[in-house]
Amino acid sequence: MGCSTCSSGNGASVGGCQNNGGCGTGACNKMNVFDWLSNMDLPGNNTFDIVEVKFKGGRKEFFRNTDDLELVTGDPVVVDVPNGHHIGYVSLQGELVRLQMQKKKIANNDDIRKVYRVANEKDMEAFHKVLNREMPTLYRTRKIIEELKLTMKLSDVEYQADNNKATFYYSADSRVDFRELIKILAGEFKIRVEMRQISLRQEAGRLGGIGSCGRELCCSTWLSDFKSVSTSAARYQNLSLNPSKLSGQCGRLKCCLNYELETYMTALEDIPELDAPLQTKAGPATLQKTDIFRKIMWFSYEKENSWIPLKVNRVKEILELNRKKISPDTLQDNAVSTQSEQDVLNNDLVKMDKKYQNQKKKRKKKKSGKRKNRNRKND
Repeated sequence: MGCSTCSSGNGASVGGCQNNGGCGTGACNKMNVFDWLSNMDLPGNNTFDIVEVKFKGGRKEFFRNTDDLELVTGDPVVVDVPNGHHIGYVSLQGELVRLQMQKKKIANNDDIRKVYRVANEKDMEAFHKVLNREMPTLYRTRKIIEELKLTMKLSDVEYQADNNKATFYYSADSRVDFRELIKILAGEFKIRVEMRQISLRQEAGRLGGIGSCGRELCCSTWLSDFKSVSTSAARYQNLSLNPSKLSGQCGRLKCCLNYELETYMTALEDIPELDAPLQTKAGPATLQKTDIFRKIMWFSYEKENSWIPLKVNRVKEILELNRKKISPDTLQDNAVSTQSEQDVLNNDLVKMDKKYQNQKKKRKKKKSGKRKNRNRKND
């Protein structure tokens, strides 16, 4: 997949369009970062010599451009890796790389490996041949796992560009003894084998998919840091604790439950906590519903179906009176007029109803007038 503006070749090899943004072609924009410093002139002539390189599944690492190669975002480069070399695509360069390294707490020392060169046609041809081995290896390895009866789920295989090593990504609920599996794989595929366990969220990010919102999964497009999500996040947002609705494709709670949690927590600071019904002379009033952002709480008396909306300030007043063992006559002293709010919200609908009612009245008058004229003519 690729676009004509970046001269993508067969097999999604990006030539670099110098847009520093993201292509709308699926694989090109996975885990992409917009370089907002690319068009800014920085003081001094020294530029940061480390670039960020992206590999399969959105995995990113940092490499040093020791030879001062002219690189463009999207260029395929051959980089130094343990026991060989690998091919990735430049995803970020310049001063923004320094900020990314500080964010991820990666030290700028001699441990950072170098960029060999920009990948040429021979490198890309060999790399595409290696990529063609991944799917057959994945299917064959799954059969071997079934034969060995190992309690693990193999989700992806990534071959190194030099065809000397392959990384097998798997998920498992408990510890797995895969020593026999490594021997079989090394003997059958003639490669070095690395088994890497990933979480279910990381697995969903590597596989990708469409969420219940209709968009691509956050973990496969931009989300790289996975934070713990608890059911209390759903409780604070007044969401129903339905596992089928709160769980994502990974089987865990959706990451988006944390997006608006801070806003809800701030809004809940003004909402009083009720341990018991409000006491009034008309009877106890039980909380039925709370509108967190409008600061309105609905109460109802026993054996009554109607709900009475109250502002938060009025609820606090009644709570203070109850603490002093004083019960107000009713809740109505400072009740919110829901009728006026509904009139404002449904103003357009009311106008439309009146319009059609007037049209119906006019039609009836016309019909009655025609009937009267016919009767006069017949007389």
